[in-house]
Amino acid sequence: MGDKTEDVRALIERITSSERMRTSSHFSDAVYRAEPILTTGRQMATYLPDRYREMRAISRWQEGEPHGRWITEAELFWRQGTFMADFEDDCPYHGTFKAYFPTYADMSDRQLRGYFTWRTAVRRGNIQETSLSFAYTYLYELINGIGVANPLDGFTQLKTFWEVYRSFAPEIDRYVRVWLRDYVVYHGLEPSLLHDSRSLSFDHALIDLVEASAPYDPDASFLLLDEPESPTVNPGIAPAPGGTPGRRALQARTRARKGKQSALPLPPNAEREDRLLAAIDALSSYRIRLSRLYSDHPDDLRHIACSVFVRMLKYYRRHRKSGLIESLFGELVDMPYTMFASAVFFESERHGPADIELDRIHRYRCRNGLWTCTRVFGARDKSPKLGSIMRGVDRKVREALEYPHPLKVKEMPKYLEQAIDREIEAWLTWKQAHAPRKVEIDLSQLAGIRSAAAVTREALLTDDERDQDTAVETVEKTPTQDGTIRAEKNAQPPNWPGSEAELGNEAKQSAARNLEAKQPELVGAPAPSAALAVATAPAGNVPPRDESPSDSPLSPAQAAYLQALLTEDEDAKTEAVHRAGISEDMLVDAINEALFDLLGDTAIEFGSTGPQVIEDYEDDVRGVLA
Repeated sequence: MGDKTEDVRALIERITSSERMRTSSHFSDAVYRAEPILTTGRQMATYLPDRYREMRAISRWQEGEPHGRWITEAELFWRQGTFMADFEDDCPYHGTFKAYFPTYADMSDRQLRGYFTWRTAVRRGNIQETSLSFAYTYLYELINGIGVANPLDGFTQLKTFWEVYRSFAPEIDRYVRVWLRDYVVYHGLEPSLLHDSRSLSFDHALIDLVEASAPYDPDASFLLLDEPESPTVNPGIAPAPGGTPGRRALQARTRARKGKQSALPLPPNAEREDRLLAAIDALSSYRIRLSRLYSDHPDDLRHIACSVFVRMLKYYRRHRKSGLIESLFGELVDMPYTMFASAVFFESERHGPADIELDRIHRYRCRNGLWTCTRVFGARDKSPKLGSIMRGVDRKVREALEYPHPLKVKEMPKYLEQAIDREIEAWLTWKQAHAPRKVEIDLSQLAGIRSAAAVTREALLTDDERDQDTAVETVEKTPTQDGTIRAEKNAQPPNWPGSEAELGNEAKQSAARNLEAKQPELVGAPAPSAALAVATAPAGNVPPRDESPSDSPLSPAQAAYLQALLTEDEDAKTEAVHRAGISEDMLVDAINEALFDLLGDTAIEFGSTGPQVIEDYEDDVRGVLA
């Protein structure tokens, strides 16, 4: 027994002889007679330095005059955290700490030392994974300004820690994103610090959608938005010079009155539609611009998708209590707001009056320490309902174009399906009516036309002009076998191809007879064609000219085309177009211009079956023909 006692004393002397061990925080300065001098390692670890005891001494009961008061958990956390703001420790904790809204009061002594040891490493740039409640406690400290030099420094530390620790615990995103925004607003920092904020990105996308839709939905309830610069009535139709509607504007209004016009004006305004589709795509759960069909048929899908969206805007205004955008994403309202509502936060001083604007539809206001927030309260994410509309458009357009990669059929509302079908029909009808015309030129006929033109020109020249115009006619005198001089006239320029042999016999004989009667000296010249010879023939040989009555604004071909439209005679209509010698589109434009002064409007419009006389003006057209 004596030997053991000597061993213990030697051990005590060895321990106490070390300066480092005597000053270690594992040992307490107090000595109790009821306790043994030596304790186990677990027992030594529970001893706290004086700084912790002093922090624990800060209780929820605060003495005061005339009475004391109980302080809140948030204020107790702020008081204790401020007291321990610069404290560091070196006693790692390898256990687990879990608590809702964790504070120092929720930690045991061992957990408390472990937290401050971990915080010391974090402040030195070594952010390691630990208990999630430790991480939230540290975030609460930054929100309350504990260990922060100034508001900007606090925002930087808060964001830096979040960007690193979210890799360990992604669930903190839902809270820290809001705290970062509240921190900027509460301390009046620059809104540009939130440039990558998901909330503000949503606001900007919503603003783009409202602005792009404003010309077609002027009743939108986003009152904080500026008035749209573009016209709100039928955008895309420019007024004619002088302020009066042009012919195309009248045609568009007529088609709208008949109910055959697309929701968007035609021809399409690509720039306006691109902007609207980009705004839709940013807030739609179905990314229509990433569709395979869009890469192959961008113009078709872009116009139809935008037209369906505009038609839905009008449909919701007529049949719903609120518009489409408000139904999808909510309305702009002003509501009370609590800063850092999901955190342990204490406001040591009442905040002064403040007006903070993060963007045009997201503002904060503080009066008498009470905050209000004005923003769109509703779904703040990509809309599945808008996505179903865009997917329905994509699927139906693929069917209409017989695209080789169809989409699976999904049920959609009947009104939406009808709207999509209507826009597809309107677009394809217009596209077919305005398809480029294919013109084929038979170059083999050019030689004959040039020869006939040369003969006609020769026949119309006077003697003086003929003598001076050596480029058209050259006279060569060559001796014949009998010694006489024969004059040969060439009515064609030297470089023009074609000869008399290229003309038909009947045409040459007719032209020769007419030319001999008019100018005998041109007998040796090549004869013009029968059609051109009519212009140079004597008055007695000219057939009656195809002229319309002097009181009619229409030519016979135009009148015949109108009559064929009224009687729905396709053969007569084809004959009239052939007689006019121009395309059907040009003939219709000419008739509309001829009747515009009489009717004050367009007489013929292009429908799904082709040109037709507007029903309201059929009697007027018959009167003109009579």
